[in-house]
Amino acid sequence: MVTLPNLLSGVRLSLVPVLLWLAWTAHARTFFGFLVVSILTDTFDGWFARRLHQTTPLGAKLDSWADFATWCALPLCGWWLRPGLLREEAVYLVTGISVYLVAVVVGFLKFKRLTNYHTWGGKLSAVAVAAAVLVVFAGGPGWPFRIAMPIVVLASLEEIIITLILPEQHPNVHSVWHASRIRRTAHPFEGAS
Repeated sequence: MVTLPNLLSGVRLSLVPVLLWLAWTAHARTFFGFLVVSILTDTFDGWFARRLHQTTPLGAKLDSWADFATWCALPLCGWWLRPGLLREEAVYLVTGISVYLVAVVVGFLKFKRLTNYHTWGGKLSAVAVAAAVLVVFAGGPGWPFRIAMPIVVLASLEEIIITLILPEQHPNVHSVWHASRIRRTAHPFEGAS
């Protein structure tokens, strides 16, 4: 289904190899420009989907895959462009990335696919990481990761809990509370005596 939100997610997904190549070849300024475009497409795909009433299961999946590919590529890009800074912030980065990947693995183990919850915590996490990434790749300090990574950990832990609660995969589950409501609706007599 070709919609503006899906096109924006597709652009973000197609930018991943471009970002990797630009980082590998040390084109830091061009990399930063394409990174900004990538973050803007992430910002506006969901906004357009809601405003234009074009939210679809395909769009949710495409957005999640684009997010996953982008966020998995950025540590490698950071290693090529700012290795010293990555070493300085390694504890925060390794912790945040590890818990994020555990949430992805738990989703794959239970549902055999990438979850696409788009939780409120996940959105806050994306904003915090995007801000930190922009500061770092603009040549700034690494301390914004010390703020962003605890948010990533909490958002990822929430996604793990949601995965454990849900009997089947659902897109756009905004919180544990929403997951509990979905579970109660799917199993209305569970726990009743």
